[in-house]
Amino acid sequence: MPVPLTIHDVPDETRDELAVRAARAGQSLEQYVRAQLIEVVRRPAPEDLWDRVEHRVGTTGTKLIAEEILGFRGHL
Repeated sequence: MPVPLTIHDVPDETRDELAVRAARAGQSLEQYVRAQLIEVVRRPAPEDLWDRVEHRVGTTGTKLIAEEILGFRGHL
């Protein structure tokens, strides 16, 4: 069940930018921020993603260098 959430001490500039983005998306500020929070949680946390990478490297023995990995990013 959804619960109310209050965030204190948000800088005016941040609130204003969020309001602009919400308006561009045709949403209220509340709808926009809720959707953004849900999207953040859907993505793996950086620590979890790194754990998965380390596990895969340990399992497969992959030895790709950073430049190769970044090169593949454009092909996904």
